[in-house]
This record gives sequence, structure tokens and C-alpha cells, in this order.
Amino acid sequence: MKAKHEPAQRVSYYPGCSLEATARDYAESIAGVCGRLDIELVELKDWNCCGATAAHSLDHRATINLAARNLALAMEGPSPLVVPCALCFNRLASARHELMEGGSLVIEAIGRMGRDYAAVQVKELNDFLTQPAMIALAESQATQGLAGLKVVCYYGCQGQRPPKITGKADYENPQGLDRLLAALGAEVLDWPFKTDCCGASHSVARPDLVYTLVARLYERALAQGANCIVTGCQMCQANLDMYQQQIAKEMGREVYLPVFCFTELMGLAMEVPQAPKWLGRHLVSPRALLERTDLPRQVWERL
Repeated sequence: MKAKHEPAQRVSYYPGCSLEATARDYAESIAGVCGRLDIELVELKDWNCCGATAAHSLDHRATINLAARNLALAMEGPSPLVVPCALCFNRLASARHELMEGGSLVIEAIGRMGRDYAAVQVKELNDFLTQPAMIALAESQATQGLAGLKVVCYYGCQGQRPPKITGKADYENPQGLDRLLAALGAEVLDWPFKTDCCGASHSVARPDLVYTLVARLYERALAQGANCIVTGCQMCQANLDMYQQQIAKEMGREVYLPVFCFTELMGLAMEVPQAPKWLGRHLVSPRALLERTDLPRQVWERL
């Protein structure tokens, strides 16, 4: 009988709601890359919505209990609890911070599940996969360089601030994605808009606001000489990808900036076979850009 493979590392995993729907490409790229890195993502059993983005602004008690239940579930699994969505990360980290100071708002049924909130280490995925050891591991697994990509890394705001909640020391100028992508062969350009807001879910209620914020990001990225934007937040990726044609029209100029999730580029560098499928779901097709890189034809010819 063949012995069961034991992964090199096991972590608890909270995918969040959008990775089950509009951000399936991000979810699949995470699974593909972690599989290649021999990391087992142990999804929380029966997890629930974290309360982003409406609950925390409408009912504080409800959002605390939504997060408390997920944190209690994480107490039963391996550490850390890895969260790919910046909004989910912010909600869970914020609730943990408050609950560590007192859990009077937690209802009895959820309180019985566990109250050792300090024991749950909540880590954003792009922090987890850009630790020095992880970058070295990714580099060792890469079989294809990303030369030809001139990237600006866009971290967004929700995963960075406030630092007393997120625990980020470099919350104004994060460097993790920059280091990772440079190690994988991309040309990483510095820019001052790494942590600016894209408007997130305001795209429904205030598209004018989102268009203004995203247009500013396009302008600065192009001014820096970038030919693509890379992010670790699926909400940011959606805003910068979905409305590019409309925003470019309002800007009165041509804009062509494919917007990648960082795990998609990791998958390209590691030649994960499913990578073209992930990229094929983008509204701004990266084909014209990838054709000009050293990436093999089979990566982009199906896009």
C-alpha cells in the first residue's frame, strides 16, 4: 500500500465568499501554487461570511460574532490561519484584536466553541507567501522566468491599515510582493500608490468614486513605465480589471494594463498547467502582453 504523502506544511485556510464566485481564478491559482509548494490548505469546516463589507458598518455585534465563530473554528486547526482576501483579513484581525480585550458581545453558542482568540494567528496570504523562506522555495520551484513583465505591485489598503490591527510594520511601503516577483524574474518598478484605495465595493453605489480612484492608479502606473499591475486582493483586481475600458474612455486615453493576482504569476513561473485557464477569465486579456515575454507559446495562445 502506497504511503500517504505528508505535506511540508499545513495551515488553516479561510477562503472567504468571493473566492467561491467572482474570484474563482484567484482561488484556483492559490490551490495550484500551494500544491506546487507542498503546502496543505486546511479549509475551516463550515466557515461563514466574515461580515465584509456591510455587516461591520450596520451591526457591530453581528460582525463580531461572525468573526468570532470563524476564529473559534480556526482554534481546532493548524496555525497560522491564512486569509487570501484583504477585506476578510481585516475583519478577522480587527475582531481578534477586540475579542482579546474582552468578548462580552459574543453570544453563548459561539462562546462555547472557544475563546482563546490570542492563540489564532491571522495572516494575510501575500504576507505568508512572501516570507523569505517562501520566496526561496518559490524561486527553487520556478522553471520559467517572468522577464518582459514590468510590474507595479498594488497591495491596496485593507490588508495594511490600521497597523495596530494588521501588525504590518511597512504598511506605507510594503515590499513582500516586490521581492517575490523580482526573485521570479519580473522587473519590479517602485511607485508611491502601493497602498492607495481603489474604492473596493463602492463600485456598485459610487462608480464615479471608483473610476476616479482607479484612473489615478492607471495614470501613475503608466507614468512609472509599468505594463501590468499585480495585486494580492481580489477586490482590487476586479476594480482595476473590470472597468478599464470605461475608465480609459473617461480619461481620454488608451490604457492597456493587465491586472494579475500575484499567485497567477507564481503559477506561470512554476509552469502550473492550469495557469492559462485562470488568466482566461480576465476581462483585460493579458495575451498581447505575454506574447512579448519569454513565456512559452502554450501559456498565451489559448487566451
